[in-house]
Amino acid sequence: MLGAGIILSRSEGEIRMLNGNRLREVRKKRGLTQTELGELIGVGKSAICCYEKETRNPTLEAVIEMIHVFGVSADYLLGSDYLVKTVDKNNFEEYVTLTKEEIVFIEELKKNKLVYDILMQDPKRGAELVKKEIG
Repeated sequence: MLGAGIILSRSEGEIRMLNGNRLREVRKKRGLTQTELGELIGVGKSAICCYEKETRNPTLEAVIEMIHVFGVSADYLLGSDYLVKTVDKNNFEEYVTLTKEEIVFIEELKKNKLVYDILMQDPKRGAELVKKEIG
């Protein structure tokens, strides 16, 4: 956890500080270009582009500036809509965050019992099958 109540999100072993889709969405709703947003928070257009593509993490100061510019919470920009407690087989507790979109995805999976059961029995194998099918 960082200052100002900011929780880092983990994605496939790496730490991701910002939800790029959320940043792009709120920037466009405010009618700002990447250049204009960059000027408002003190970074270049290329930095904003990288934040939106999630290839580069903004500084804490830049995140705080974005919160002020857009009038949204840090949780919204981070994509941390829900804090979920997980417990592994050794009773080790860990908290992870899920976005609304991830919750909807899980709910949709549950509607197809066969697919859901396969994924829950061996999540790694299930992910490999999905990846193979999608290409």
